[in-house]
Amino acid sequence: MFAKSMLTQDIAPLKTSDTGAYALNWMEENKVSHLPIVNNVEFLGLISDDDIFTLNDFEEVLGNHKLSVPALYVYEDQHLFEIIKIIAEHKLTLIPVLDKKNRYLGSITTQTLTQNMSKIASVETPGGVIVLELNTRDYSLSQIAQIVESNDAKILSLCVTSKTDSTQIEVALKVNTMEIGAILQTFMRYDYFVKASYADSEELDDLKDRFDSFMNYLNI
Repeated sequence: MFAKSMLTQDIAPLKTSDTGAYALNWMEENKVSHLPIVNNVEFLGLISDDDIFTLNDFEEVLGNHKLSVPALYVYEDQHLFEIIKIIAEHKLTLIPVLDKKNRYLGSITTQTLTQNMSKIASVETPGGVIVLELNTRDYSLSQIAQIVESNDAKILSLCVTSKTDSTQIEVALKVNTMEIGAILQTFMRYDYFVKASYADSEELDDLKDRFDSFMNYLNI
């Protein structure tokens, strides 16, 4: 999933001749705290609401504002995971997308990112969830996949979470079947510790609701 497929054209970029007041109103309307400044197709930088409040002159044109945010952007062929890393590191609500000639193409918002994260996690696809806890040195994706597939199932999504100051990791799998009993037994036969499993429709609905609530929180 690449930047080009997640572009939004609904949020028009700012111009250097726009005022701080106009920029703040546009940010509020689009529920973002950052907006790109563009001259025709030339990307000039990102401005934040803090930049405008710091100057404390809302009628001043943006060309006179000092930008506290670096000229951050991604290229159209960069992957979702790279984009998430940049946005998280710099606490952005939006990131501009450029082509290989450094021309501005559009932007990606955190809302768009969370929607695509939901697709990657296969939240809407029916299936059971299995959470394994194991040591980093024992992690083998090929073996985990082999165990699942030996029980006539497929992995729809997989997430690995590291524990702080520990060699332990959690591996959360979503599989394409609600009948996960045989898969669980096979994992235990191979000495995997199954920390949690969800195959009941009400449990999965609860997980989905929690995921949706988290996504909505991120979009605020």
